[in-house]
Amino acid sequence: MFKDKKVVFSGVQPSGMLTLGNYLGAIKNFSAFSDEYHCYYCVVDMHAITVRQNPAELRRRTYDTLALYMACGLDPEKNVLFVQSHVPAHAELGWILDCYTMFGELSRMTQFKDKSAKNADNINAGLFTYPSLMAADILLYQTEMVPVGNDQKQHLELARDIANRFNGVYGDTFVVPDPYIAKTSARIMSLAEPTKKMSKSDENENAVIRILDDKDTVIRKFKRAVTDSGCEVCRGEGKEGIENLMSIYSAVTGKSFEDIEAEFAGRGYGDFKLAVGETVADSLAGVRSEFARLSADKKYLEDVMAEGAGEAARAAQRTMSKVRRKLGFIEPKRG
Repeated sequence: MFKDKKVVFSGVQPSGMLTLGNYLGAIKNFSAFSDEYHCYYCVVDMHAITVRQNPAELRRRTYDTLALYMACGLDPEKNVLFVQSHVPAHAELGWILDCYTMFGELSRMTQFKDKSAKNADNINAGLFTYPSLMAADILLYQTEMVPVGNDQKQHLELARDIANRFNGVYGDTFVVPDPYIAKTSARIMSLAEPTKKMSKSDENENAVIRILDDKDTVIRKFKRAVTDSGCEVCRGEGKEGIENLMSIYSAVTGKSFEDIEAEFAGRGYGDFKLAVGETVADSLAGVRSEFARLSADKKYLEDVMAEGAGEAARAAQRTMSKVRRKLGFIEPKRG
């Protein structure tokens, strides 16, 4: 099924319900890769524990994230869907790559600085070495392409540096991955602070549209979205809030900014916010319905996890055998 296809890898933390930004900016577009690429999509539960988690909630969100992957169009027959902790090679290669990652490189990671500021009472070693584990996630599968947003470009650059460093010492071992940044993917900003990216960890619920929000909730949040004191639906200086709503409306409807400006000429912000809310809610209705169906069948989700983990582990073992041999480790006998 996957012979001669290039490899794509992406992972999502089960640390909060996925947002409209995750959907429009990334996951909605992932299904288009499956015909051309060998795709691994991972629920990265090991990354999630760099911040303290409620165990029961983490388990539930892990199931939910997998179900959402599929509800958003990722077919487990065409993609490898799995949970990170179900493939122990992630942790093994993560430790090995720790030993090929420089302290100074990790200390420059902006996400470490941001998360340290938010979790000052829990600045743990895992939070610091997170990018080495992320590099292991990617390099395990000889990944050629990684869909990334601007906030993850720094981590992917580090993964490339680590791969080149290891290859320089031991010869050709890892494929050096390239970023994939969709030219047309929407960058969805916070509804409360439109100069900040919409984040699933935002404590202000009115700032975030979650994929599973019901229609009334979606419309209410859009009605409360921060805008400027004007009334004209158009781009311009100081109109970041309206531009964000226009970006969302454009991503869902396919209409250009010029079309949107013409459609709402003379109608004001109230009409526009309502239209955006209704359009987004309707576009997510199918996802919500499919998620409800999938999440009710725990056995099926566990079957998908097991099948995906088996496929991922076989690919990971091929890489790990090469890594162990080059390092001088003795390959364990397998019964």
